[in-house]
Amino acid sequence: MNPEDIKYHKEHTWAKVKGKKATIGITDYAQESLGDVVYIDLPETDIDVEANTDLTEIESTKATSAVISPVSGTILEVNDKLADSPEVINEDPYGKGWIAVIEMSDQSELDVLMDADEYEAYIEEESK
Repeated sequence: MNPEDIKYHKEHTWAKVKGKKATIGITDYAQESLGDVVYIDLPETDIDVEANTDLTEIESTKATSAVISPVSGTILEVNDKLADSPEVINEDPYGKGWIAVIEMSDQSELDVLMDADEYEAYIEEESK
């Protein structure tokens, strides 16, 4: 079940918003599709990212995949714990497996993201 209090991007990332800050991670669906995560290339802090562009890359036993940023802004913080324990993304994708915190430059971008119900429907449609 996907948490209700976060927004979802069609590239299977999520944003949990608090004020102007958005915590970013990959969805449960994404981590399940990837399989065992073995490495994440953590992004740098204090750099700007654009919505719908690569935030970073995740390597799993199956493939290397881009993590697409759901919002634009400046990376304030990254989850350093993932450097030594990338498997936390598999274990707790919506909690301890967060990837980065971004200070959003354009909060209107949130309007195009999906809520939990819309994301569920999107996954069902995509997996047909």
